[in-house]
Amino acid sequence: MNVHPPKMNSAPDRDDAKQALALLRAWAHTATPEEVADLEPSIARLLPTGEMSNYPALTRHYPEDFTVDAAYRTTLPDLQNGPSSLIRGSKQHLQHVGISNFRLPIGFHTRDNGDLTLETAVTGTVSLEADRKGINMSRIMRSFYKHAEKTFSFEVMEAALNDYITDLDSLDARLQMRLSYPARVRSLRSGLDGFQYYDIALELVETGGARRKFMHLDYVYSSTCPCSLELSEHARSARGQLATPHSQRSVARISVEVMPGDCLWFEDLIELARRAVPTETQVMVKREDEQAFAELNAANPIFVEDAARLFCEQLLAEPRIGDFRVVASHQESLHSHDAVSVLTEGEAFASDSIDPKLFHTLIHGR
Repeated sequence: MNVHPPKMNSAPDRDDAKQALALLRAWAHTATPEEVADLEPSIARLLPTGEMSNYPALTRHYPEDFTVDAAYRTTLPDLQNGPSSLIRGSKQHLQHVGISNFRLPIGFHTRDNGDLTLETAVTGTVSLEADRKGINMSRIMRSFYKHAEKTFSFEVMEAALNDYITDLDSLDARLQMRLSYPARVRSLRSGLDGFQYYDIALELVETGGARRKFMHLDYVYSSTCPCSLELSEHARSARGQLATPHSQRSVARISVEVMPGDCLWFEDLIELARRAVPTETQVMVKREDEQAFAELNAANPIFVEDAARLFCEQLLAEPRIGDFRVVASHQESLHSHDAVSVLTEGEAFASDSIDPKLFHTLIHGR
């Protein structure tokens, strides 16, 4: 008589694992910590009150006198700069990886030979090849700090960019500086003046071994609707009805490529914008200035399309500027929505897609 043993399932299922875990815990409850560690130290983790006898007791005292030497530093783990085997997700090339909104005081020259120290937000990124896990982001900050105390310029930006391209062994790199630039602006008629603050950014980009410089300016102005102005005048002349045209605070973000040669100062780009659309919002205002501003708006009514083209006209005439983009937003006082326009010249800013939050950033919050 032949006896055939029952077939054993070579792949245990959940019930098998549950029974095995219960059996293991029952044994561990009666075993000593040494027995547990001898079999498998990690078993202790399955027991809420268990202890791992082979795990050292850790001190809670901060060692203020501990110093790091070169030998100790070599033992520190560095997962971010680990081998490609540690990459999670698709092994793809990254166009940008780095830091954003790293803030520090930077010195700037003004056009009239003055100097200012302004809080500046830095964004620094590099490209990352598909077979590299990551970068040491603190190197971007360290390389920039080497140059932060120098009077700031595109040349100092280039020195910082050189450093972290070398430090991070990257092909492409980008450095952007954002700041709020104060400039004195005189009132229209009273002779007073005050500080107008301009959101400005400088950008240095290296791709494929070629470098390009860019400047960005947010220019805030008032826009009076030409249609509303005509309708108001019609009500006055046809029916003797007092009416006022609607106007609103508006913002244009002007981005330009800075060409080699003579310096394009912040003040130059601000004055260019003011020539295009003179109805800049005012700082110091007395009654005669308010009246003058109303007259200035009536003399310069513009739709958002007009604004983009007026800025474009001035930008095309400036030889220190190459490619450019104008993004304008008229934040309507008549409608519950905004009127917007985008105009680009050259390939640097051309894009078929628009950032869905682009126009939301054109709110002057200062």
